[in-house]
Amino acid sequence: MIPVFDGHNDALLRLRREGLHGAEDRFIHGSPQGHVDLPKARAGGLVGGLCAVYAPSAPDATGDFPPLDRAEALDVTLSQVALLRRIEAASAGGLTVCTSVSAIRAAMGRNSFAAVLHLEGAEAVDPDLDLLHVLHGAGLRTIGPVWARQTIFAHGVPFRFPSSADIGPGLTAEGEAFVRLCNRLKIMLDLSHLNEAGFWDVARLSDAPLVASHSNVHAICPHSRNLSDRQLDAIAATGGLVGINFGVRFLDPEGCRNPDLALEAMVRHIDHIVERVGIAHVALGSDFDGTLVPTAIGDATGLPRLFDALAAAGYSDAEQRQIGVENWLSVLERTWPSDPS
Repeated sequence: MIPVFDGHNDALLRLRREGLHGAEDRFIHGSPQGHVDLPKARAGGLVGGLCAVYAPSAPDATGDFPPLDRAEALDVTLSQVALLRRIEAASAGGLTVCTSVSAIRAAMGRNSFAAVLHLEGAEAVDPDLDLLHVLHGAGLRTIGPVWARQTIFAHGVPFRFPSSADIGPGLTAEGEAFVRLCNRLKIMLDLSHLNEAGFWDVARLSDAPLVASHSNVHAICPHSRNLSDRQLDAIAATGGLVGINFGVRFLDPEGCRNPDLALEAMVRHIDHIVERVGIAHVALGSDFDGTLVPTAIGDATGLPRLFDALAAAGYSDAEQRQIGVENWLSVLERTWPSDPS
């Protein structure tokens, strides 16, 4: 079985929505609900990944998402960070929160789910960036400055099809300071959900590999959430990568929410990135528990079926392992300090 280190899951949000009472047990021992828990991960070869902390909100009458109140975002953020730490404490070694690649590899070696604390949308972060220091101390190692909303740092791209991501202005002055501090703290910046102007501002300012943890190819599926070929080129030029999003509406060329979408659609996005910029720059970013995925995968237990499709398309075992795990570990190793503190 090919091991998978996944660039994005929303299991913490799902568990919180289901109810915090018993959430640790549901993740550790398994539940009929959801895409990711420890039994499903072990069955599908999911060895770890970026576990998102995300504050949800409702769209307005136009379907877009207005800015989120910072106090509300802070409550949800702290709740989900605490939940991840409680799962770690209760799991008897079944899950480890990791802050270095050596820790990820060590967790994989003892069959412990290697969880990386990720913040999707920085609504909770204050203008002085004090919370960023606090969360870093709690284990935060990857962050997206936006979801599909405006923050004080940047503009998230709204969900539109067909559409480019060229919607709205670039980083604010606070956003530029945010990028510089993330670089200094060695927190990976995640460009998924960021609009195009913001993307190019980060590309200009950041000294780290550019990463879009859960995005796809705009040339195949012209959704606003997907990346142009020019953006793919920029990511590759820095040694970064794209994690393929399993969401059907970001895969389907017609933008349809069709759960019967064949896995060959995912392979097509992978093929495009490999042919455009090379296999070192593509990995997986499932968006498990945060989007509608193909029935052919279903949940984490279905990951081997994706690798069967990759094998049928001519990818060798070594290439599948690159896509599954090694490309992510490579970019994190080049982004984070060698010291796990």
